[in-house]
Amino acid sequence: METADKTTITVESVVNAPIARVWELWGKPEHITQWAHASDDWHAPHAENDLRTNGLFKTTMAAKDGSFSFDFEGVYTNVIEHSLIEYAVADGRKVNITFKSLGNTTQIIETFEPEEMNSLEMQRGGWQAILDNFKKYAEANV
Repeated sequence: METADKTTITVESVVNAPIARVWELWGKPEHITQWAHASDDWHAPHAENDLRTNGLFKTTMAAKDGSFSFDFEGVYTNVIEHSLIEYAVADGRKVNITFKSLGNTTQIIETFEPEEMNSLEMQRGGWQAILDNFKKYAEANV
């Protein structure tokens, strides 16, 4: 039996866009490639996304100079439209994302199990930067 005391990291943001638009921009591959990167010297040249329970996802994240890339992939374990996304990354880590409508804005809270190679602070910063990029992209595409 697993213990319930696993370390998790939480990042969050309030996006100035209605929840239906936030959901669309979060889930469609043509949008994911526009925001899924942590810094300006990285990008997401490819994304596949089947946003439903048991659906698969894969986003290629790459340094723009071609020096490094990796696929961030996994399977959705629970999807409730406009409300909740839960998934398991290919390495087994779990992620929980809640979406809450606040009228014309949407609160996103993302909680994830960290990997063991990088510091918790670095991971928190990277995931927050990606969420901040999403916020910027969503607000520019309302």
